[in-house]
Amino acid sequence: MSGTTEIEKKSLEAHVELCAERYNALENRIDNVDNKISSLSTVVREVHDMIQRMSDQRTDQLVKWGAGIIGTLVATIAWLVAHYVIK
Repeated sequence: MSGTTEIEKKSLEAHVELCAERYNALENRIDNVDNKISSLSTVVREVHDMIQRMSDQRTDQLVKWGAGIIGTLVATIAWLVAHYVIK
Protein backbone atom coordinates (compact mmCIF):
# COMPACT_ATOMS: atom_id res chain seq x y z
CA MET A 1 0.00 0.00 0.00
CA SER A 2 1.32 3.39 -0.86
CA GLY A 3 1.38 6.05 1.78
CA THR A 4 -0.25 9.45 1.63
CA THR A 5 1.19 11.65 -1.12
CA GLU A 6 1.84 15.37 -0.91
CA ILE A 7 -1.00 16.13 -3.31
CA GLU A 8 -3.41 14.21 -1.08
CA LYS A 9 -2.39 16.30 1.89
CA LYS A 10 -3.29 19.47 0.00
CA SER A 11 -6.39 18.37 -1.95
CA LEU A 12 -9.38 16.47 -0.61
CA GLU A 13 -10.52 15.66 -4.15
CA ALA A 14 -7.15 14.10 -4.98
CA HIS A 15 -7.31 12.12 -1.75
CA VAL A 16 -10.80 10.85 -2.59
CA GLU A 17 -9.73 9.85 -6.11
CA LEU A 18 -6.61 8.06 -4.92
CA CYS A 19 -8.58 6.27 -2.20
CA ALA A 20 -11.13 5.15 -4.79
CA GLU A 21 -8.31 3.73 -6.93
CA ARG A 22 -6.81 1.99 -3.90
CA TYR A 23 -10.16 0.47 -2.94
CA ASN A 24 -10.72 -0.69 -6.53
CA ALA A 25 -7.28 -2.32 -6.52
CA LEU A 26 -8.05 -3.99 -3.18
CA GLU A 27 -11.41 -5.19 -4.46
CA ASN A 28 -9.75 -6.68 -7.55
CA ARG A 29 -7.18 -8.45 -5.39
CA ILE A 30 -9.89 -9.81 -3.11
CA ASP A 31 -11.84 -11.04 -6.15
CA ASN A 32 -8.69 -12.78 -7.42
CA VAL A 33 -8.14 -14.46 -4.06
CA ASP A 34 -11.80 -15.49 -3.95
CA ASN A 35 -11.53 -17.04 -7.42
CA LYS A 36 -8.36 -18.90 -6.46
CA ILE A 37 -9.97 -20.21 -3.28
CA SER A 38 -13.02 -21.35 -5.25
CA SER A 39 -10.87 -23.22 -7.76
CA LEU A 40 -8.79 -24.73 -4.96
CA SER A 41 -11.99 -25.84 -3.23
CA THR A 42 -13.12 -27.51 -6.43
CA VAL A 43 -9.80 -29.34 -6.78
CA VAL A 44 -9.88 -30.49 -3.15
CA ARG A 45 -13.44 -31.79 -3.62
CA GLU A 46 -12.39 -33.70 -6.75
CA VAL A 47 -9.38 -35.22 -4.97
CA HIS A 48 -11.59 -36.20 -2.03
CA ASP A 49 -14.08 -37.88 -4.35
CA MET A 50 -11.27 -39.71 -6.17
CA ILE A 51 -9.80 -40.98 -2.90
CA GLN A 52 -13.25 -42.11 -1.77
CA ARG A 53 -13.79 -44.04 -5.03
CA MET A 54 -10.37 -45.67 -4.70
CA SER A 55 -11.12 -46.65 -1.11
CA ASP A 56 -14.47 -48.15 -2.14
CA GLN A 57 -12.80 -50.12 -4.95
CA ARG A 58 -10.15 -51.44 -2.57
CA THR A 59 -12.80 -52.47 -0.05
CA ASP A 60 -14.73 -54.30 -2.78
CA GLN A 61 -11.53 -56.03 -3.88
CA LEU A 62 -10.73 -57.18 -0.34
CA VAL A 63 -14.27 -58.52 0.14
CA LYS A 64 -14.05 -60.49 -3.11
CA TRP A 65 -10.66 -61.95 -2.17
CA GLY A 66 -11.93 -62.83 1.30
CA ALA A 67 -15.02 -64.53 -0.11
CA GLY A 68 -12.84 -66.48 -2.56
CA ILE A 69 -10.48 -67.66 0.15
CA ILE A 70 -13.33 -68.63 2.49
CA GLY A 71 -15.08 -70.45 -0.37
CA THR A 72 -11.90 -72.34 -1.17
CA LEU A 73 -11.41 -73.31 2.48
CA VAL A 74 -15.02 -74.47 2.81
CA ALA A 75 -14.73 -76.52 -0.38
CA THR A 76 -11.48 -78.07 0.84
CA ILE A 77 -12.98 -78.97 4.22
CA ALA A 78 -16.06 -80.44 2.51
CA TRP A 79 -13.85 -82.54 0.25
CA LEU A 80 -11.76 -83.73 3.20
CA VAL A 81 -14.89 -84.64 5.18
CA ALA A 82 -16.40 -86.42 2.19
CA HIS A 83 -13.20 -88.23 1.36
CA TYR A 84 -11.94 -89.26 4.81
CA VAL A 85 -14.84 -89.11 7.26
CA ILE A 86 -17.77 -90.46 5.25
CA LYS A 87 -15.87 -93.40 3.71
